[in-house]
Amino acid sequence: MKVIDLTQTICRDMPVFPGTAPARLEVANTFETDGFKETMFHITSHTGTHMDAPYHLFPQRTKLDEMPAEQFVGKALVIDCRDLKAGDEVDMERIEAVREMADKADFLLFNTGWDQNWGKAEYFGNYPVISLEICQYALDSGKKGLGFDTIGIDPVEEMTLPRHKKLLGNRDMIIMENLTNLDKIGGGLFTLAALPLKYQEADGAPIRAVAIMEE
Repeated sequence: MKVIDLTQTICRDMPVFPGTAPARLEVANTFETDGFKETMFHITSHTGTHMDAPYHLFPQRTKLDEMPAEQFVGKALVIDCRDLKAGDEVDMERIEAVREMADKADFLLFNTGWDQNWGKAEYFGNYPVISLEICQYALDSGKKGLGFDTIGIDPVEEMTLPRHKKLLGNRDMIIMENLTNLDKIGGGLFTLAALPLKYQEADGAPIRAVAIMEE
């Protein structure tokens, strides 16, 4: 078995969505004073590699802590989109090219290569986004979730969030953002485990996402 970490490390000065408070990691206890080490985290629920719940945008929809644990584990497929340029749209042709595997997958992860800009100003730029047609396919095919190596699934300046709303307003599914290392997986089906922090009335949460490959 091979396990590939798909998670960005939470740290000071990490990228956060424009307008979001930066991550703060403060020493709460020290070896010298207390005999043990503890750290106080000050982060929003959508910091770093994280997932959105329907409750993120819709007050009457499902909270993350209400979802069963099996929502976060399943078969996944990476869709390679690294040839796209900034601002391009991922269309259904990408899905049709691997349709048999895509239909079997619980999760689709879109590898745009944008994680190479993590920590740079370019990360907040004009990254590729999926089409609304792909959103509809994900809904119709009963996907548990979609994942991205970008800071959002709508353009960063698109405040109406049409892709988020289409996905989260219609089914209990999750959206994962700020993934990394999708280029290390290859083109076949694999097991994805993306487990969120479980807290009350969760609109989203940081996750530790891993790909589990059979060798």
